[in-house]
Amino acid sequence: MENVVTGGSKLLEPKTAPELRLGAEELVPSRYAVRIGEIDVLVISDGVLPLPSAMLGHNADPGVRAAWLNDMFLPPDAFDWALNVIVVRSGEQTVLIDAGLGSDPNLNLPRAGQLIKRLAAAGIDLAAVTDVVITHMHMDHIGGLLIDGVKERLRPDLRIHVAAAEAKFWESPDFSHTSMPPGFPEVLRATAKRFAKEYGSQVRLFDEEREVAPGVVVRRTGGHTPGHSVVRLASGGDRLTFAGDAVFTVGFEHPDWYNGFEHDPEEAVRVRVRLLTELAATGEQLVATHLPFPSVGRVAVDGDVFRWVPALWDY
Repeated sequence: MENVVTGGSKLLEPKTAPELRLGAEELVPSRYAVRIGEIDVLVISDGVLPLPSAMLGHNADPGVRAAWLNDMFLPPDAFDWALNVIVVRSGEQTVLIDAGLGSDPNLNLPRAGQLIKRLAAAGIDLAAVTDVVITHMHMDHIGGLLIDGVKERLRPDLRIHVAAAEAKFWESPDFSHTSMPPGFPEVLRATAKRFAKEYGSQVRLFDEEREVAPGVVVRRTGGHTPGHSVVRLASGGDRLTFAGDAVFTVGFEHPDWYNGFEHDPEEAVRVRVRLLTELAATGEQLVATHLPFPSVGRVAVDGDVFRWVPALWDY
């Protein structure tokens, strides 16, 4: 594992060292480097989303949910959902996996949408990105590409990989099984529509699986959305999975709880259990969008449920 501060990862150029000084608005680390064999990985925080805690498990008994929050020393009414994005360097390709929230879509989310400035602070030029993988087309995974001026800085031959089932779903999305705060469905629809319009010519659809760079494979899981996908990294015997929104903080102890953003919650539970079981068996590392930054860790089986084992930070 590389030391971010010294720029050991190839993703961090030495010339950017002066930019690593923290300003008043950056009081905590916002990036963390990991190496998977010959693949360099940089986890970058896009900030946090404060959302109602009921969205962690809207099918759960309110008393049980309140007890879990209390046991975790979390407030009872609102929960800060982390937003994590990863940048992968494999061979001659630089792959951005998800793009964060972007600008605040009139939903009062001022602490999110930090990705573009944090990419710049890490010395990552948008023009160097050869591929983007979108795990699914919720606004907090595509919004960074819709910030004014971003598209012009991306290379014209950029490839954006999206599951065909995901693109099809957002032509006429179904929110009947979700449990979101007011305003979210409308913004999700509008953001997905704008993304399809602005980047449709650069989207490369896949059905079930695609290797987008050496050792970087995106695979459709469905569940959270019909085309939701995870990304598996493998090199030199090391492995890491970026799980997107298949796994949430509460999902280890309560994998059967329905998340408010899941369009097919029953299928999402099946996907979650299957993925966590697989990760526990392989012992590979896990990163997910909404696990606390840097969200690098492993999964253990704990009786009938699972246990999150965070990696020890390497300084």
